[in-house]
Amino acid sequence: MKKLFTGLSLAVSVVMTAQKAPAKNNKLVLYSYQTFGCDNKGYFDSSQYKKEEIDGTYKLLYPLSWSPFSSLVVFNLTKLDLVRSNSTLLLQQVESEYQERKKELNDLKVIDLPVWKKKQADAKQLLGNEYQLRKEVLMAYSDPKSLQKSIFYNTCKEYIDAITTDDKEKTYTVWKSLFETKNNEENSIEIKNAFTIKWNDERKADYALIDLINAFHNCANHSFRTEADEEDTMFKAFDQIFTKLKMDCDEP
Repeated sequence: MKKLFTGLSLAVSVVMTAQKAPAKNNKLVLYSYQTFGCDNKGYFDSSQYKKEEIDGTYKLLYPLSWSPFSSLVVFNLTKLDLVRSNSTLLLQQVESEYQERKKELNDLKVIDLPVWKKKQADAKQLLGNEYQLRKEVLMAYSDPKSLQKSIFYNTCKEYIDAITTDDKEKTYTVWKSLFETKNNEENSIEIKNAFTIKWNDERKADYALIDLINAFHNCANHSFRTEADEEDTMFKAFDQIFTKLKMDCDEP
């Protein structure tokens, strides 16, 4: 993990140096914000930063880092039928959620340093990928062959081909492989029994579609997400904006 963030850490170290330039006879302005389990009070140099830019940078790191899209989890036939019957409405909802978040990201004024500009650009790209994937998944439940035009085809070809083929044996072979033991993993008896029930159900094809779309979703989702910032590199860089900082954190 440390190697993964080496480049980012170097960039952030430069940011910290720039952000920590001492204030000279300038009035320090109080800025209150919250992070995970902490209430923070920082004082920034108003000649170096604008509150609007700090607001935007903070929003980029915390509230706007969460996905704007409503939860969509399909694991059973009841939910599958519900999604199919409300496909148009759900696609409209996705579009609305996307446009709202897109506007928020475009309107943000962030601190004018490369690391924050890149963070904003990365957030926009992530949003676009999430939006495209959400649309593709919703459409695939009603029209599986629509995935043939997926932007994630080259990355997740095995699952897309299994979903869109007319050869049911190929579909079922890939579906069954999802539940087979791999690389010393142990599949529980409950999982195997659950699969057997699906395999013998009269709506076997729909169960296969559900599991294969979920596999496709996981494959595509992992293809455009970065590793979690376990070292809180960006939040540490944000803290460095402030000349003085007091943190009041909950006890672990």
